[in-house]
This record gives sequence, structure tokens and C-alpha cells, in this order.
Amino acid sequence: MFDVNKDAWNKKTPCHLKSEMYNLEEFKNGKSSLHFIELEELGDVKGKSMLHLQCHFGQDSLSWARMGAKVTGVDFSDEAISAANSLRNELNLDAKFICSNVYDLKSKLDGKFDIVFTSYGTISWLPDISKWGKLVSHYLKPGGTFYIVEFHTIVWMFDDDFTEFKYSYFNQGEIEEMVEGTYADTNAPLKQTQYGWNHPLSEVINSLIQNGLKIEFVHEFPFSVYDVFANSVKGEDGWWRIKGMENIIPMMFSIRAEK
Repeated sequence: MFDVNKDAWNKKTPCHLKSEMYNLEEFKNGKSSLHFIELEELGDVKGKSMLHLQCHFGQDSLSWARMGAKVTGVDFSDEAISAANSLRNELNLDAKFICSNVYDLKSKLDGKFDIVFTSYGTISWLPDISKWGKLVSHYLKPGGTFYIVEFHTIVWMFDDDFTEFKYSYFNQGEIEEMVEGTYADTNAPLKQTQYGWNHPLSEVINSLIQNGLKIEFVHEFPFSVYDVFANSVKGEDGWWRIKGMENIIPMMFSIRAEK
């Protein structure tokens, strides 16, 4: 399943690099890819070491580097890491990128970090959240900060059109899907099988607590900062909600914890 997903992400990456959603030219000209939530909730990163898990092609990693963090980004897609290295070199930023499945990272990366960060569409690709929590704890310095901002599991329960529940809120094993296009470009000439896993919020929180982290806060948000879900409408605040369910269901959550 990891091999199938890796192949899918290798094929998605060239489409994402050209997409309007990622807006690479504006990013190269100085626009940050980070959103107000992670900027406000993680705070000042200047001079701090950061491990960015599942970094895709490195836009967020490099945005943190622009703010003074010393970033190491990790992703299992060869194409994404190649693009991240090219982008880092072009922009002359202080960041390092490693191609690795997060579960295999200990064989490729030593050291401890002030911050471990991950965001937006990451943990749904991981089958074992307990093992993920151990990895987070392993790479954090004592007193270090873990931060995640992520899509809420409730949005992954729906069918593609958000008309009814199709999947369990709980982790009942892999979910196999055939996906056409990609979230960043629905018209991309892609048709791919992919595997994902749903994780209830309790599973995520407990994996951190059980691995020595103290939860500072858990926040839930009734909107998405990305227009990536079907049947969504843009609110006056500029963010996206499912039509007919505006401010009824959570669409994202964030957690900050300290080791």
C-alpha cells in the first residue's frame, strides 16, 4: 500500500508544481504558503530547529526557513523531494530534505529538534498512529514543541459529494479509493488507486500522551483553509465550508504539545 501511495504522489507532484493552488511563482517571489492558524499557534520559530514530517515538495518547510527556522523536511515521494531540493537551491534557503517513509526515518536521520511540525493531509496516509507518536517523541528535545494542523476526520467520513456518511469515524483498516485528478487540479490527467486510514481525534491525542507529550491545547475549526472538498462554499471570512453544513461540522483541528 505504501508503494501504491508513493507512486500516486510521484505522479501528483508535477501537477501540483504547475497548479494554481500551490501558486509556485508567487511563492518564489516571497509569498508564504503558511496560514494564519499555524503562524499564530506555533509562534516564533527563529533560530529553532524544525523537523517537518510529510513535507510534500517543501513549500511550507521553506516558508518556515524564511522565518528563521532551521528545517529538515521529510517525504516518501522521490519526485517531491527532488522538487524541494531544487526549490531550496533556487531560493538559497537553509533547509534539508530527506526522502523517507516516516516509519523508516530513524535509519536515515539522527538528532533532536526544537519543533516537530506536520500539517494538512498527512496522518490519513499513516496506518499506525501509535508508532507515529513514538516517532514524534523520539525526535523532540526535552521541552520541545509538537504541532499539527490537520483536516478533521469527520470530513473523511463523507462520500465524494458530501451527501452522506460512507466511512467510519474510527480506524477500521485501510480505505481503498480510485481517484481521478488531484485535489490541487481536479482536471489533471490522473486516475490512481490510493490507500488511506481514518483516525479519530482520541487516537491522535492518546498517541502523543502515551509517548510522553503534554497536550497544551486542542482546537477545532468549522472551515477549511483550502478549497479541496466538493460542494463547498466560500464564506465572508475567505474560508471554505460544506454547503448546508456551514459551521455545523468541524473541518480542521490543531494540537500543540510539549515533550
